Amino acid sequence: MASEKCKEYIVTIGEKQIFITPQILEIVHEYLHRPMSLEELAKRLGLETWEEAYEFIKRIPAWIMWMPVNLWRLRLEKEGCLELFEGESSEEGK
Repeated sequence: MASEKCKEYIVTIGEKQIFITPQILEIVHEYLHRPMSLEELAKRLGLETWEEAYEFIKRIPAWIMWMPVNLWRLRLEKEGCLELFEGESSEEGK
């Protein structure tokens, strides 16, 4: 039940799947609001190239991209998604 809903919050880039954790969303917000190259975005997201970062930005739903991080965290907790992916993707957000 929760896992089906949580699958909507995964962006697939090539062989990689990025779950949109609050940490990932913080990186996206930083990209949107401060000078950051696609190369740096790729590095921060654990992607190989700027092209993958570009694909990620194109594929992340806009309603998520502009959501405040604290509200995103609450939504993920309410839907039971945060604990499913927190261990897997916490390394990507660092």
